[in-house]
Amino acid sequence: MTPVRQAFRQQAKACAALGSQLMERLMTGLADRLEPGDPVADRVLGWQGDPSSMADSVPLRLAGGLHALVLTDKAPALATAYASSMDPTDTALATIRAHPAFLLDWLTSPPQTNEVRRSAPLIAAAHWLTARFGMPLVLSELGASAGLNLLWDRYALRIGDQTLGPANPALTLTPDWTGAPPPNSAPTVLDRRGTDLNPLDRVADRLRLLAYLWPDQPDRIARTRTALDLAEQLHPQVDRADAADWLETRLATPIPGALHLVFHTVAWQYFPPATQACALAAFDRYGQTAPLARLSMEADGQTPGAALTLTLWPTGETILLGRADFHGRWVDWQAPPP
Repeated sequence: MTPVRQAFRQQAKACAALGSQLMERLMTGLADRLEPGDPVADRVLGWQGDPSSMADSVPLRLAGGLHALVLTDKAPALATAYASSMDPTDTALATIRAHPAFLLDWLTSPPQTNEVRRSAPLIAAAHWLTARFGMPLVLSELGASAGLNLLWDRYALRIGDQTLGPANPALTLTPDWTGAPPPNSAPTVLDRRGTDLNPLDRVADRLRLLAYLWPDQPDRIARTRTALDLAEQLHPQVDRADAADWLETRLATPIPGALHLVFHTVAWQYFPPATQACALAAFDRYGQTAPLARLSMEADGQTPGAALTLTLWPTGETILLGRADFHGRWVDWQAPPP
């Protein structure tokens, strides 16, 4: 099997694990039946580079383009196929042949989802940090995309009959929760900012952010629309920059009396090794001069989901907070008392 077809099969398994039967069927169908002979298929099957989800994510690029056609009412037959329980592959293949220019353009950009449910463990960790340190927070997000998760303090987290967050939240997140809830110690955010190599604009790139969500998960789409509306009002700043260079500058100007919380969610694996090394060195260097925490929600080679880890300076102590689903559907909270 070619690397491209293998990438589609691997993506099918990932989509199934993340709750999308439609995407599982589509990815499997394209793995088996996408054939050369039209511009889009030739581009996909002849991909130069690593087509897998660990690199270029070619299957999700194509799926995003197809969903964008549906969202813009350019592919009504595909919209009908997506709304049914049938295999959409035949209709998708016809759509690919009918819209070469649109899809070729879509293939030029890697996917970005900015999954808002990842804010659930951010809210929990911020409450834990506030209970431990009693200090306001300065936020810095690496790989921030459109900055939707920079606004986690405007969302609420509901755990059973307890709600953490503002009285009138823009969104209320309700992940399946295992473990004791974090302390209800409301954080205060003094400043927030993020960085991304390719930050997306909340208005100009709205279609792109919605199209990379999966068509049979309308709750994700509705949640992202709400977060985008909020971001259009509040304009969280996301700078176009290398994460390590940006972090160096950001940490060099601490705000007295505040704890600087740097966080990244399913982004670290995409940073080049040199960027990772420089960022780690910056943490160790600046963590000796001002209160600093790093919150990581990243794959660690274990299952299920991603590891939630918190590193605190100046000690360099790393605390396992638990694990979370990559899309934030569940949180297994294992944090010790603060």
